[in-house]
Amino acid sequence: MTQDELRAWLRLSLTDGVGNDAARRLLAAFGSPQAVFAQSEAALCQVVTAKQALALLTDPNELAVQCVRTQQWLAHQPDTHRHAVWTLGDAHYPDALLQLPDPPLMVYAQGQLEATLGPAVAIVGSRNPTPQGAQTAAQFGEALAAAGLCVVSGLALGVDGAAHLGALRGARSRETADHWHTVAVVGTGLDRVYPRQHQTLAYDIAQHGLMLSEYHLGTAPLPANFPKRNRLIAALGLGTLVVEAALQSGSLITARLALDLGREVLAIPGSIHATQSHGCHALIRQGAKLVEKAQDVLEELQLQEQTLLFDESPHDDATTEPTLLGHMGYGPVSLDALQARCGIATASLQAQLLTLELDGLIGRLPGGLFQRLGQA
Repeated sequence: MTQDELRAWLRLSLTDGVGNDAARRLLAAFGSPQAVFAQSEAALCQVVTAKQALALLTDPNELAVQCVRTQQWLAHQPDTHRHAVWTLGDAHYPDALLQLPDPPLMVYAQGQLEATLGPAVAIVGSRNPTPQGAQTAAQFGEALAAAGLCVVSGLALGVDGAAHLGALRGARSRETADHWHTVAVVGTGLDRVYPRQHQTLAYDIAQHGLMLSEYHLGTAPLPANFPKRNRLIAALGLGTLVVEAALQSGSLITARLALDLGREVLAIPGSIHATQSHGCHALIRQGAKLVEKAQDVLEELQLQEQTLLFDESPHDDATTEPTLLGHMGYGPVSLDALQARCGIATASLQAQLLTLELDGLIGRLPGGLFQRLGQA
């Protein structure tokens, strides 16, 4: 994109009173932002209101600053990841976002730009989860990433951050860089990280996945931005998994948006005494898929062929877990020791252990040890 093209896209997106819908009508009528601004007021009034046409004839106040800021951001390309701006019609613009009734005119991207989305699931939930809820989000993020899915979330405290962290762990068992392991859709400009506690997490996501925002650089974390960005999270995932959510929460907004887009909604049940579980229970009563393990998500999304949860050699899945449990015995065992006993490839072994953990058959101990639970 040339500087003139970038300026025209920024001007269109910054014009007061011209939202995504009106902007798309203008683009359909005239072909490009530059062509839009070459039109007379009378021509513009054939497509938008007189007030909008008048606004289009004047440069937005912040246009000059935003042009310089964006050009500088694009010129700065770190060694570990890349910066880009994708506009409607750009080959890199995520196809899933085009299914929205109001897709962003432009999105800012930071990360592994040579990769693509691939099969994805959104994981959302409370910013103040129970310890068990945070652990569950991390476990599901890890298992789904290890199974070949991209985990999409919003970088918020609580469930979002745990899901991203889990996905980054799960990604270590995958060699391919063809697909993003996790995508963080944020409610600020990409030149700032919110919350600040997630500075390191955001950097790690950019190294192994993608940071995405429809908000211009410099945009502060305004409360109204976050419910709006939730529609992007819902659109990017084939389904939305709600881990913990109160009855009035942004996670339920994301779930409703997912339903509106024809996506699947899944929810993990919790204690009837925990307010963080009431939203999930409400979703389940309304028809959301009740999820207990990562395989439930894969089956509901019809992605069984994506899973790498078991050893790649042909065998009956029903015999896999008892065989691995048999190798474990009942004493604490390290990953290296277990691998020496069973001979399963590291990536597959890690994924199988996570499945057993989610099923409640093994426990994870300090020091990287695992232990079989119960006597069955």
